[in-house]
Amino acid sequence: MFRNVLVVVSLVTVGLVAIGCGSDDDAPAVDRRASVPSPLVEGPVTGGQGRAWFSGAGFPLADFGYLEEEYFLSGSARGFRNVGDLDSDGNWTVEESGETADFKTRIIVYRPVAPADFNGTVIVEWLNVSGGLDAGPDWTSLHTELIRKGYIWVGMSAQFVGVEGGGGIPGIGDLSLKGFDAARYGSLNHPGDTFSYDMFSQAGQAIRSSDEQAPLAGWPVERVIAVGESQSAFRMTTYVNAMHPLYEMYDGYLVHSRGGGAAGLSQSPQEEIPAPQILRIREDVGVPVLTFQTETDLFSLGFLPDRQDDSRWNRLWEVAGTAHADTYTLTVGGTDRGDDPTVNDVLITASPIPGILECDVPINSGPQHIVLKAALDALHRWVRDGQAPASAPRLEITTDGSGFELDDIGNVRGGIRTSWVEAPVAIHSGLGQSGGSFCFIFGTSVALSDEMLMSLYATHDDYVAAVVSATDAAVAAGYVLPADAELIIESAENLFGVRTE
Repeated sequence: MFRNVLVVVSLVTVGLVAIGCGSDDDAPAVDRRASVPSPLVEGPVTGGQGRAWFSGAGFPLADFGYLEEEYFLSGSARGFRNVGDLDSDGNWTVEESGETADFKTRIIVYRPVAPADFNGTVIVEWLNVSGGLDAGPDWTSLHTELIRKGYIWVGMSAQFVGVEGGGGIPGIGDLSLKGFDAARYGSLNHPGDTFSYDMFSQAGQAIRSSDEQAPLAGWPVERVIAVGESQSAFRMTTYVNAMHPLYEMYDGYLVHSRGGGAAGLSQSPQEEIPAPQILRIREDVGVPVLTFQTETDLFSLGFLPDRQDDSRWNRLWEVAGTAHADTYTLTVGGTDRGDDPTVNDVLITASPIPGILECDVPINSGPQHIVLKAALDALHRWVRDGQAPASAPRLEITTDGSGFELDDIGNVRGGIRTSWVEAPVAIHSGLGQSGGSFCFIFGTSVALSDEMLMSLYATHDDYVAAVVSATDAAVAAGYVLPADAELIIESAENLFGVRTE
């Protein structure tokens, strides 16, 4: 788990910029990206104990023609304030606050060795710090698709806790960058999360740079897409509504598993500027935004009131049988090389990290990672070709709004459907979990009894036929990719029921 120069700084003072993204067709194009400072770049970085990274590949990237590099970025970051109210529709007007702070942070780059294997798109993940360390849950969920399609992935240490420490799981110790390896990371400096948004913009600037010292100098970068999951999705929501219209640094956004509201525009010790408790993605953003939600997000994390209809630049995917985190997140995904059908087995375990994360009942073993890869593919085509995905069905809510409508088995009705709920061997939910620490976000999976299985499928062949039918339908709808469909069906051919650990 623990394995693992110079670009000229251009500080351009930007005054108040109105946030409307629409423009007069006759008006000259404005290069808003030029207003983002270019950070100093140092690297590839070596030394110390080696790179601190707790969500990396559990296999040699070289086996797939990829390599890993780490860079430090430094400069001066700007704070921001609102002009007028921050309304729930996300149509915010924001300006620079006049506050600046020096920073030095890091990015991790996973790229093909050969430029010819690069598909032209860079995925930049706002690393998640909920556990008190830099983690890349979207790398974990998406890596097989990223590698097989030739993306470059960049993980950005955007937040204070990941660099400086001060959060995390009791009893684990300080796993921030500085806490993990002071020799390698002692020179880093994070001035606080008020400045994280501009730091994220400057990371995008460094990635796009053609300067010879830039991380991707000489690489034909055509598109840059930002992603963030969970706590990072809260910040991504604020970034889309506030920062994107100012600077247009990213070509699209995957907002993965956000709750209600969003992160504040500014935090202590600067003036606190909170986001509204109910918040939607602005509809005039001007680039594709795909929001991906699990069952847990709607109720346990309060997203339900934030739902919005699809529009020109927005799509919402809600996936049946999923939890905010699951067995793939912690148990299976790290070592998935993309060719093992057993990663799609329904795994029954209440101990995703034995001795550290012990839940009261088995955690969710649903299809989140499968559908998330299809979501990335859909977003990528939308950004690259302008081909927007069709609107997806919503998860069904009871008439009193207190919970989900369930089918006769106990799985939710509606939403994006896969074989996990259409040809079930378990009841999969984003709710119903108990236990300490973060257990509540892991949902539940309850294996069906042998009697129930036999009432649904007289033979193993009947079960396989049901999985094939459901998977073919999901592929046709664009919710499962063909390469993953083959592994889903192979899993069903090998196992009738669930796997336990």
